Amino acid sequence: MSLVFSALASALRDLLRFKIAWIIIWPIVVSTIFWISIAIIFKDQFYDLVFLMLREIGIGEWLQSLEQDWIASAVIGIMDILIFIPLIIVTTLIITSIFIMPALIKLVGNRFYPGLKREYGGTITGTITNTIFASGIFILIWLITLPLWATGIGFIIPFVAAAFMNQQLFRYDALSEHATKQEIATICSEHRYSLWGLGLLTGLIQFVPFLNLLAPVFTALAFIHFGLDHLKQLRANAPDNSLIDKKEHID
Repeated sequence: MSLVFSALASALRDLLRFKIAWIIIWPIVVSTIFWISIAIIFKDQFYDLVFLMLREIGIGEWLQSLEQDWIASAVIGIMDILIFIPLIIVTTLIITSIFIMPALIKLVGNRFYPGLKREYGGTITGTITNTIFASGIFILIWLITLPLWATGIGFIIPFVAAAFMNQQLFRYDALSEHATKQEIATICSEHRYSLWGLGLLTGLIQFVPFLNLLAPVFTALAFIHFGLDHLKQLRANAPDNSLIDKKEHID
């Protein structure tokens, strides 16, 4: 677990050191503009969908019976937020994973892990498949658990969903250039709880105003450091390396 906090500290250091202001801003701007445009274009259809969902969870008829229209508008506005915020978050993370992650890996790898051999175990197909799976499950979690918001239990849903999304989306890409397929599988399997912990801690930032602007790139940097640190340890402890060290010692 110490490498989780080490990865977070390294990501914060890189975030403050690297000249990556444009990397931080444009994914969120693009995601927000995209979903606002969708909301404006399909306003009526979206309103019908929200009301259908409210009726399914048992408060649609109650809203219709209200004399104060502002209460119904407020409830629908809250539903808008609950739906559009995760969509913006998912879109921003996907943009970061596909378009920004390679540059960050090169930046971090060259500067802090220059001796770590690149094996290119990840593939474009693997990245796309992983992205589709991660974003699909994330959205499914939100849709299935929306009724729980009426009971108060829904408060924990964003954090669970963010933890899943972050660790599922970035753990593969963080290792894709440097690790072999087997090394990726080994690290993801042996450190799955630490990956979930890192996903949760980075996910918390997504819900803090202003800091959430930094969240996608900060999350990417944290997972890159976490993955490459574990890869470095894995190779250092590999049997082949031990044999080489012994042979060099004898010679």
